[in-house]
Amino acid sequence: MSAVIEATENPFAGSVPVRTQPSSAALATQQREIAEVQAKLLMAERFPRDEVAAMDRILNAFTRPTLAEQAQYQYSKGGSDVSGPSIRSAEAVAQMWGNLEFGFREVSRGRGEDGVTYSEVEAFAFDLQYRTRRALTFQVRHWRDTKRGGYQLKDEREIYELMANMAQRRVRACILAVIPGDVIEAAMKQADTTLHAKADTSPEAMARMVEAFAAFDVTKEHIEKRIQRRIEAIQPAQVVSLKKVYASLRDGMSAPHEWFEIEPPTPEVPEAVTDLNAKIGARSKQPPAPRAAPKKAAPPADPQPADVDPAHVIDGEQAEALDAMMRGEKAAAQPSAAPASKSYAEVREALEKAKDVDAIDEAAAQLELVAALDQRKELSTLYRELRAKLAGE
Repeated sequence: MSAVIEATENPFAGSVPVRTQPSSAALATQQREIAEVQAKLLMAERFPRDEVAAMDRILNAFTRPTLAEQAQYQYSKGGSDVSGPSIRSAEAVAQMWGNLEFGFREVSRGRGEDGVTYSEVEAFAFDLQYRTRRALTFQVRHWRDTKRGGYQLKDEREIYELMANMAQRRVRACILAVIPGDVIEAAMKQADTTLHAKADTSPEAMARMVEAFAAFDVTKEHIEKRIQRRIEAIQPAQVVSLKKVYASLRDGMSAPHEWFEIEPPTPEVPEAVTDLNAKIGARSKQPPAPRAAPKKAAPPADPQPADVDPAHVIDGEQAEALDAMMRGEKAAAQPSAAPASKSYAEVREALEKAKDVDAIDEAAAQLELVAALDQRKELSTLYRELRAKLAGE
């Protein structure tokens, strides 16, 4: 007699996967993107890269002095100078190398826990011939930090400029990851050769250099102190080094005080805040008005013990003075409650939401609650501008 074998039930039999069909517009967009990628790959396969000719184009491009001057960046880190290919040189190499697609795109947008919106951005470089792709995904908060605080960006143009600025360095990293390293090194070597061979040390060129550095508050004396000689006796190698420093300052890779003996400027205190601090200081220096002690009924005279010295007995007036003194000491011992502080964003929002002169004057009373002096300076300037507009001046 054969035994009956029981079948085990499938645990996934009850769950039926739900498949959602994409909309016709999304499906058309997806098919168009797939067709574009396939067309690029087919064109790269049909017209492959000639690496010898591409290398010749790269070297010839970096013989131009204008490109060679922008080819490398330089900044100071840990007591030594760090240099590398700039964004412009990476783009030039990618264009001459051929069959290479690079750039950045905004993937999505969201809102963080602090209420500030952000964009998820992808920077990429795609070698169409060898099917090599490098991508970096990062988030860009729609927030601009300043020395006096920060504020949220709402204008689309400002948001795009911020994304482009943050994405350029990632795009450069992606390009350098897909192009062979020896190609980049040869391009940078050719740029150095061009700069040394065509370094202009004429007085006219030095005058233009001093004028260019003046935009960063760098004077001729600062330059001479760095090169340890008069600018009329500058060497071609020093001209090349100064051009790299200028490229670093222009691209925001470093600050002037990192290269020259320049003290960072001290923030100025706005006039409105100075007057307000003077009033607060004058009030704090004034002694508090004495409080009149309540008169107490004279206690009935008690007979004094025979062993008590009458000179040590405290009469009614001395007792009242002693009580007043004790109350003053207790009041001084208790710390006064600190005023509630306000952030830069809160005060700025209150100023911008004011609809009339009275409302903006009431919002300006919160300036003294901002801790940082430089932030109060910026808010005071904003207050004067907005009040002038509301008053019709």
